[in-house]
Amino acid sequence: MWITPEGLEKVKAELDHLWKVERPETTQKVAWAASLGDRSENADYHYNKKRLREIDRRVHYLRKCLDDLKVIHYTPYQEGKVMFGAWVEIENTKGQKIRFRIVGGEEIFERRDYISIDSPMAQALLKKEVGDEALVQTPTMQILWRIRKIEYEK
Repeated sequence: MWITPEGLEKVKAELDHLWKVERPETTQKVAWAASLGDRSENADYHYNKKRLREIDRRVHYLRKCLDDLKVIHYTPYQEGKVMFGAWVEIENTKGQKIRFRIVGGEEIFERRDYISIDSPMAQALLKKEVGDEALVQTPTMQILWRIRKIEYEK
């Protein structure tokens, strides 16, 4: 699975926060709620036990991801072509403009201006240059896009 250097830092920061901040806090809450006695009707206990399981699942997933991630750094070879990590500005025949960055699937969450390299849009644009056109198939139609600008974070 590919990821940008910035994306890798975010994954590491999330893992660090979950393991060093959220998990210890939640563990303390579980212990406190358990100390109150009867756990069968203790909402704090049940909620925090559930939250602890969610944290542990996410930590396990992120650790596994880190082993599988391949960081893709910018190289001069990419210049002028749409490739992984590119900021691309495109325009359709109706004059609608869109700007986004092509990244790995783990990076697209919480970012409206990022798209996955596996998406139909990214696949249609890969290796194209400024001025080239790409026909993108959506579930309902095909749309023709022209590449206006390609930039990389260096």
